[in-house]
Amino acid sequence: MTDISKTLRDVTLRQLKTFRSVANAGGISAAAREIHLTQPAVSMQLKELETSCGVTLYERSGRGIKLTNAGETVLNTATVILDTLRNTQESLDAMIGLKTGVLKLATVSTAKYFAPSILSAFRSEYPEINVQLVVGNRQEVIDLLHKNICDLVIMGTPPVELETKAIEFAKHPQVIIAARDHPLAKKTNIPLKTLRKESFVIREMGSGTRAIMEHYFSEGKFEYQTAMEATSNETIKQAVIAGMGLSFISKHTIALEIAAKRLSILDIRGMPLVRAWHAICREDKILSPAAQAFFDYLISNGEECLKKSLSIFSEKK
Repeated sequence: MTDISKTLRDVTLRQLKTFRSVANAGGISAAAREIHLTQPAVSMQLKELETSCGVTLYERSGRGIKLTNAGETVLNTATVILDTLRNTQESLDAMIGLKTGVLKLATVSTAKYFAPSILSAFRSEYPEINVQLVVGNRQEVIDLLHKNICDLVIMGTPPVELETKAIEFAKHPQVIIAARDHPLAKKTNIPLKTLRKESFVIREMGSGTRAIMEHYFSEGKFEYQTAMEATSNETIKQAVIAGMGLSFISKHTIALEIAAKRLSILDIRGMPLVRAWHAICREDKILSPAAQAFFDYLISNGEECLKKSLSIFSEKK
């Protein structure tokens, strides 16, 4: 059996922090900029860590790096150690009445329309908690969860790729939109098959909205025509306003445009399609006090905060 005291005795927290930063950033240069060190200093930390571990932790890949199997193992261990220390400090702070800490939150891009309002309400109760927010499409957020980079995520359907704890906190309606002057804008109870001659502006592969749309259309045996793919809801909305086509989209992203009478929600039979927003963390994740506080707040107050954030733009159809 290997004696750990002889192989890892010289590993330092600074080395582990630097290695995790390099792994997350995908390269030494990027990590050096993020943690405000010189590239030689970062390289030296990695070299010393490899020496202590006795194995190669990464390989050069273009302008970045690729972790070896040993590197992945060390990264997982580094994440557990550093997160445990952070959680311990926050727990100690909580014991003496300090509502401090860091919340690492990731949301799918559709949730960015209401997440800031929820965070603002949350911080009114926990003003000393620092929030680090990352926004991406569904696949990007799942990758962050897989790498254990974030504490919690806000997304629609929980991932099947990971063992997670997922709690529903609000309803999430999906609708089909058109330009205000579209011929179908004033019609009611429209059968889905009526849209077969229409073109759609859709989200990219990897998007949760795209996945929901394709599943719904597949169940209805509806084959859609694509006018354009885009990675941004804002781009999609502008394309629909310009008359490029229809779009399947979250109702939570279009409140402003509906209120301003720039878009119309089509009255499609069987819609809106109602799904749910979930607060999700890894099943094996031990949440810090800050993350647990937000998780609890989201479950108790998320739906009401979401409604308030959108109510200013509400419009009765």
